Formats: sequence, C-alpha cells, structure tokens
Amino acid sequence: MNNWTPEMVEERLVEAAMVLRRLPAARGQGYFSTWPQMFVEFSDLVGQTPEPMRLPPPSAAAISRMEAALCWMPWLEPVDAKIVWLRASGKRWKEVCWTVGLARAAAHEHWLYGLCLIAWRLNGGARAKHISRRRLIARVRFGTVSGLPPS
Repeated sequence: MNNWTPEMVEERLVEAAMVLRRLPAARGQGYFSTWPQMFVEFSDLVGQTPEPMRLPPPSAAAISRMEAALCWMPWLEPVDAKIVWLRASGKRWKEVCWTVGLARAAAHEHWLYGLCLIAWRLNGGARAKHISRRRLIARVRFGTVSGLPPS
C-alpha cells in the first residue's frame, strides 16, 4: 500500500488494539496442575452466572498487522503516541484529556497530527522536522505540496 490516509491509519491502529486485547494472557513457564479434571454436572451450575463469551484468538495475519502497526508508535512524540493509542483502544475524549492533561481541542489536534504523521511516513515522506503541525495535517489530508487546501 502506498497511498495511506489518516483514516486508514486509524483503522489499522483500532484493529491492532482489538487484536492485542484478544491475545491470551501470558502465563509463567513450567507451571501446571497435577489435579485431575473435574467433571461438572448441571446441578453444580444452577444459580451461577455464566462466564462471558470470548472472541476466538486472532489469526496470524491479524497479529502480523498488529505488530506492524505497533512499530509506527516510536515515530510519534510520547504525548502524541499516548493519545493515538488511547483513542485506538476506544477511550472517550474525556478520559484521554484527563490522562494527558490537555484540553479537548489540543488533544484532538495532537491525535490528528499523530495519524497524519504516520500516514506521511508510510507514504514515503521524510521525517518532518521543520513542518508545523497544522501544515503537516493540511499536506496529508488535502494531498497538496504547499500545505494549503486546494481552491
């Protein structure tokens, strides 16, 4: 893929967060139980709340896409990466703002800048050192060289 947009980056990061949630929990190596498996009868289950349904483990392709998406995070400043990941994980703006200590408008601009910077780098753009946040956002979203929206 050579034509990434911020929306495509956001989709991939949301998928990565969902895949990471579905991975099995890490367990210590070498620990196991020697007790025999208990056979549970229906009468033992009466009155108990059922266990919540879990999604199956993710596919190998989904895990590969997640690993690729997680490699994008070091391209961002720590605050931008935290905001982008919190939003990909499904956190509401109020919780994101409390976590990073920014106002809603500033947090939204950091989030949009993070997505645009990732799209810029995936499309082959060089590391943007001397470009302002708003100019980079305009370049990526409108696809212009000057950074201004087309008239």
